[in-house]
Amino acid sequence: MPLVKRCIAEFIGTFWLVLGGCGSAVLAAAFPYGNDANPLGIALVGVSLAFGLTVVTMAYAIGHISGCHLNPAVSFGLWAGKRFPGSELAPYIAAQVLGAIVSAGAIYIIASGRAGFELSGSNPLATNGYGDHSPGGYGLAACFLIEVILTFIS
Repeated sequence: MPLVKRCIAEFIGTFWLVLGGCGSAVLAAAFPYGNDANPLGIALVGVSLAFGLTVVTMAYAIGHISGCHLNPAVSFGLWAGKRFPGSELAPYIAAQVLGAIVSAGAIYIIASGRAGFELSGSNPLATNGYGDHSPGGYGLAACFLIEVILTFIS
């Protein structure tokens, strides 16, 4: 399969992953018109399912074309494990990054179409991190430790 075709597949796959996964977090996780008694959002489980289902749909759609990496870390890991040629690493990563950027732009345009949308605030575009930016309020040390443990196990 030509490299250009595989890179186009990676672009489309990464676009779909960001649109489905990140888009669900931004646009539907806590839909603004629900309330505590009658929430309308898909919540954390829905966002998790959205990420999983986007990966599964792309595995079936483009897996036979490009291997369905969808993430520069996956491509890099496959290269480091000598399962992917180094000559194709940069084009794959470029296609994935471009797919993510285009998809993020689409999410921004969709999200900004709602009245009252503000890019700044306590949780703009479903960002997260540690401390005040952690959904559970976890500090940097706790986040680092779980990252090390789960990276080691996987």
